[in-house]
Amino acid sequence: MNNQKLILVTGATGLQGGAVANEALKQGFKVRILVRDENSTKAQALIQKGAEAVVGNFDDPSSLENAMKNVDAVFSVPISGVDTNETDRERKQAFALIQSAKKVGVEQFVHTSVAATSRYKEFPEWGTGYWFEKYWTDKWDIEEAVRSAGFSYWTIVKPANIMENFITEKYLSSMYPLLKQGEIKTVTFADTPIDHISVEDIASFVCAAFANPEKFNGHNIELAAESISYKKIAEIISEVTGKELKITTLSIEEALEQGIHPLFVKSEQWNNVVGYNVDIDLLKTYDIKLTSFKEFAEKNKDKFKIN
Repeated sequence: MNNQKLILVTGATGLQGGAVANEALKQGFKVRILVRDENSTKAQALIQKGAEAVVGNFDDPSSLENAMKNVDAVFSVPISGVDTNETDRERKQAFALIQSAKKVGVEQFVHTSVAATSRYKEFPEWGTGYWFEKYWTDKWDIEEAVRSAGFSYWTIVKPANIMENFITEKYLSSMYPLLKQGEIKTVTFADTPIDHISVEDIASFVCAAFANPEKFNGHNIELAAESISYKKIAEIISEVTGKELKITTLSIEEALEQGIHPLFVKSEQWNNVVGYNVDIDLLKTYDIKLTSFKEFAEKNKDKFKIN
């Protein structure tokens, strides 16, 4: 039945959207990708695999409606990054996508958010602005918009840390800038467990929802395959690549003195005092295989850039 269903994938040239588009094509779905440039390398790679590209952007509702013609389901992925300028861009773009999908009559909407959003008011020091609260409230507001939009079927997947951040240049430069030199400097304690998930696992859950909308309807699914510390991550990467990766724990003051962005310092501290706390055992009820960090590292060993 998959080949009778047309899926619109947003963010298809990014990590999550790209993984969903590839998995959906592999499972036989008809895939349409929303892109700004259909001639980009990543867009062309998906077109070669059978995807249909439609040019549009979130700031142009008519282009969204055009992209959704005859679409059965939409995968929604928000823009990445933290809205430090408080432009409200992520919320505006997500709301535009939701509204366009409703206007055109899309039946199923699958959105990706982030784990722990339902617990943000329980974070220590919540209400003081310490954790850059707009990040969390924006995510939650978008989730609420999906839940209340009136789609026949909706699902929200909520990943924790993404394993591919260790091998993707865009995220390496901001999260692990010294990894190429064989070091990760972080405020997160070396033995603090951090929930991780691979984008391929995210895509597996999203495509399972597309294949069985009734089963996944109304589900808010926090995603993590393993809760693993930086110490263990470094051991695995070192073992798999044959190159030593060491973890250096910094105090908040040391991190700031070394020029690490204050928001990133706080996110690392958040790992120590809050954390995603995904119920990984609960995910086993979906009967979808989860990828351990070691499996991920072995599969991608040539993508770790350590000099």
